[in-house]
Amino acid sequence: MLNFSRLKAGAVLCVCLIGIMLGIPSLIPTGHLPAWYPQSHVNLGLDLNGGSYLLLEGDTADLAKTRIEAMRDSVSGAMRNGTPRIEIGDISTRGGQLTFAVSKPSQIALARQRLSTITGFAVGITGQSQWDVNVLGTNRFSLKPTEAGLTQAIDTAMKDATEVVRRRIDELGTKEPTIVRQGATRIVVQVPGLEDPPALKKLVGTTAKLEFKLVDQTANPADLAKGIAPVGSQVLPYPDNPQGVPFVALKRPVVISGEQVADARQEFDPQTNAPNIAITFDAEGGRRFAKVTSENVNKPFAIILDNKVISVANINEPILGGRASIAGNYTVQTANDLAIALRSGKLAVNLKIVAESTVSPDLGHDSVRAGVIASVVAAVAVILFMLATYGRFGLYANIAVVINVFVILAVMAFLRATLTLPGIAGFVLTIGTAVDANVLINERIREERRRGRSVIQSVELGYKEASRTIFEANVTHAITGVIMLLLGSGPVKGFAVVLLIGICSSVFTAVTFTRMMVALWLRKNRPTTINI
Repeated sequence: MLNFSRLKAGAVLCVCLIGIMLGIPSLIPTGHLPAWYPQSHVNLGLDLNGGSYLLLEGDTADLAKTRIEAMRDSVSGAMRNGTPRIEIGDISTRGGQLTFAVSKPSQIALARQRLSTITGFAVGITGQSQWDVNVLGTNRFSLKPTEAGLTQAIDTAMKDATEVVRRRIDELGTKEPTIVRQGATRIVVQVPGLEDPPALKKLVGTTAKLEFKLVDQTANPADLAKGIAPVGSQVLPYPDNPQGVPFVALKRPVVISGEQVADARQEFDPQTNAPNIAITFDAEGGRRFAKVTSENVNKPFAIILDNKVISVANINEPILGGRASIAGNYTVQTANDLAIALRSGKLAVNLKIVAESTVSPDLGHDSVRAGVIASVVAAVAVILFMLATYGRFGLYANIAVVINVFVILAVMAFLRATLTLPGIAGFVLTIGTAVDANVLINERIREERRRGRSVIQSVELGYKEASRTIFEANVTHAITGVIMLLLGSGPVKGFAVVLLIGICSSVFTAVTFTRMMVALWLRKNRPTTINI
């Protein structure tokens, strides 16, 4: 137990020095260290650094409607574009289901076969279908999403939405935002240091569903004013229509969607100097845009964002460069926010804000100050107690406590963990319990000395016998921390992170490091008695 080779002692010292080196930046204000020095530091959470908090909830009812609309396009394409062509009547999406009639009864079996191709995807290990397909009467089909299919769609949409929100917030340049799912349909967003909740809400709440569609010029103006669309077309709101009609009729097929957008940037119109959004399409989008504009010269097309027409332009000539521009009544900020939303991808489900709050930096600074004071008081009390009780061995334990603090900060900085107010509580608790192992070891050494054993034997047995108890106590402690980490959220998880890091670092510093110092002292001085 007391045999430390030079290599082993060097490794322990190296770990301690690296911990001190990486922990120092978290205790010194930014900019006070040389440029060559590692600048990793512990990030402060929302409750310590201030910032914005949002709780978002996915609109599952809207997602069901979106799936039905998407299936409508799939059914229409499968029936009319296949060989042979299957003639069908208008497709209805009322009542949470999709219904249509096949014109020729002889094609019922063929229609069923094509429907099984586009709806026959199974869900999970149960093999349940995503759609219930039924025949109403003799020639009318009904398609309705199953519960299993809708559940899977919600889970997939929320996963995608979480990643889209993460990409959008990362574009803001904020440090260490927290974006995590809560339950089946909610997302928690915490952005430390950001004090503009309205801008954050607008950014994460914008669906950014971008579409390009051709305008249906056969629409009757009188019907259009009432929101009535021609057969096979749709009517969407057009608030900025210069003609005064708040609607526009569009052909249903999507020419290009947001999936084909490779980049979007805020720029200025070279003629009016007004802010706009310049869009660059990917290779497929560029080819489709060039083909559509070549085939529809002198015809109008519309740019739709989140089911609202934001611009209608005339195709004067083929657009072959794979670029387009969205103009509107934008400021530089709103144009930049929309560009971020477009290039980060559209949300697969609409998100609504169910809770929000803003934490002032002043409140966070007060929490940090209180936490620092509590930590210092705890450290000083522990140091004085150990010195008064165990003398030299207490000094070694105190050195281990100081190194333990730096190691915890270093590990948190390396893992880019965020320190929260409950984390500070865990930090203080770790300081208070960091010397538990040394108390057990020192008391066991005292007991062996009372039995008449020599100094070397007492220290050897003290570390050997106490190590088993220390290991078992910290394992049970760690199990509790892991349970809190896995099952908890928010403050509980922040407390658990610091607690688990503190358990590992305190065992290393309080057992291995102090044992090395004691071994080196015994080897050098060969004492016949010890004051412990």
